Amino acid sequence: MPRVKQISAWVTDRPGVMGEVADALGRKGVSIRAFMASVLDGRGFLRMVVDKPAAARRALTAHGWEITEDEVVEVTLPDRPGALGEVADRLGAKGINVQYAYVGTAGSAKQVNLYLAVADVAAALRALR
Repeated sequence: MPRVKQISAWVTDRPGVMGEVADALGRKGVSIRAFMASVLDGRGFLRMVVDKPAAARRALTAHGWEITEDEVVEVTLPDRPGALGEVADRLGAKGINVQYAYVGTAGSAKQVNLYLAVADVAAALRALR
């Protein structure tokens, strides 16, 4: 279970901007592995895990979008009831609080990747070994 780079971008909250972000990454050959979008404080806020973080940073900053990069924990889970609970229980037992998490599946997956933001990535990785 690795630690991975997550790219976050602040964008204008308006129709079409999510497509602009995805297109900018696609033109640079960057594949999005995980993605979440929300509106915070009146601005669009995107979090994503991509296969080429450096290329993603360049593509996003070239468009003037404010970005940050963080380490998150990537956990591959079986796509079955209770799998998320097992991970959350192990972290909770070690006193590790999850700040946010995201995952998605098309329903035909046998496994999914869960991305966890935690204050201490190394401690979370140890707890989940």
